[in-house]
Amino acid sequence: MKGFDRPDPRFSLCGLMCGLCPIHHMANGCPGCGGGAGNQSCAIARCSLSHGGVEYCWQCGEYPCQRYKGFYDYDSFLPARSAPRDIQRFQEMGPDAFRAELDAKTEILEELLGGYNAGRKKTFFCTAVNLLPLPNLHAVMAEIRAASDGLEGLPEREAAAVGALTALAQRQGVSLSLRKKPRAKP
Repeated sequence: MKGFDRPDPRFSLCGLMCGLCPIHHMANGCPGCGGGAGNQSCAIARCSLSHGGVEYCWQCGEYPCQRYKGFYDYDSFLPARSAPRDIQRFQEMGPDAFRAELDAKTEILEELLGGYNAGRKKTFFCTAVNLLPLPNLHAVMAEIRAASDGLEGLPEREAAAVGALTALAQRQGVSLSLRKKPRAKP
């Protein structure tokens, strides 16, 4: 959106982890919330501009406003259900520690996309890294690396990674399926 820039576009105004979105990791993909050329038009960004350019919505005196009614109920390209938790973690940890954790998750995601994605699991890997706790992700990545050492083909490596992440999610009670908004009936 023209005139809308933020110092770190990877964590959005509304608490979405733009840096862990599948579109963010595509060639010429969205650079994230307020990331300059290529970022998407967003009503929340326009709202931020009209409220003095707050960096995060929760810094606005009107938050949570009507715009957030049902906002986190459904997912788009990345899970929205983790946004309230991530907002709270950002506030508790502070921006530097939170961004360090986001950097670590981004490194894990880049490893998964570069070494274990045979072409059809980008959204799955982005969702898993977004929703699963960092310490558990470090542990499961060690399992994935060990399990894939003897595997030659990328499809087999992908299957090993998907299996390990799915098992971790099940142990954590986390669904790795995106929650789609039901289509309105005509």
